[in-house]
Amino acid sequence: MPKQKKLLSQRHPIFYFLSVWEKRIRRRLVWKFDDKKYTSLKQPEKLDYRVKKHQSKLLKKLGETDMLLQYNKIDNLKIVVERISGTIIRPGETFSFCKTVGLPTKRKGYKLGMELSFGEAKAGIGGGICQSSNLMHWLALHSPLTINERHHHSFDPFPDDGRVLPFASGATVFYNYLDFQLTNNTEWTFQINLWLTDKLLEGEIRVNKELDFNYHVIEKNHKFIKKENEFFRTNEIWRTKNAKFRSGALLGEEMMFKNFGKVKYEPKEYEIE
Repeated sequence: MPKQKKLLSQRHPIFYFLSVWEKRIRRRLVWKFDDKKYTSLKQPEKLDYRVKKHQSKLLKKLGETDMLLQYNKIDNLKIVVERISGTIIRPGETFSFCKTVGLPTKRKGYKLGMELSFGEAKAGIGGGICQSSNLMHWLALHSPLTINERHHHSFDPFPDDGRVLPFASGATVFYNYLDFQLTNNTEWTFQINLWLTDKLLEGEIRVNKELDFNYHVIEKNHKFIKKENEFFRTNEIWRTKNAKFRSGALLGEEMMFKNFGKVKYEPKEYEIE
């Protein structure tokens, strides 16, 4: 298999730096001139009804990566939680992760955590905050909020080890051109809450009026594939809409997205193409 040529931005750090800031300037111009109304209100008081709650472990042993990066990630998440928790999304408003959290820097207290870049796991300032966007994406899938921007990593770096959610059901962010955005196209008002316990990152979406339906999210058509000397993973994420107060009657079903990404390890079972 011919060796893939590196992009210009991968050949030298200065080209990567320029590429990143060109994209960031473009995004800031979009924020300034688009017609979206971004969220601005936060309140400590919780809205009356919970739509969905979820949690994820803070510390995980990921391959041979330094556990210090995991502990630093917790400190990074504390900053993100402070920025996001209590955010109100009123009808017609859009929540932007990057716009709300801002650029992670040392000056703001962010530390070196693990991030995925150019096919490798490496240390970076603010690394690990994707755990919060992953959790919020899973919450959003169980709500009527519209997910109008979501990215997932193009590769899977580590074998499943206690994975609870389906492969690639999260949402990666990288300030500010890889954003996670939710738009409220409903008549209800929603609220995002995040908090940390000793072992968990927890979160919920709440709403001001009880909904008479809920969502169930499932994975379909998951498999590993081997093409020549490389491994890939694919699946589909589907959700059903069910009546909450009428014996769970099915109201609809839709495929939310289809994932395909390179695997950086050899799976136990796979198909050959």
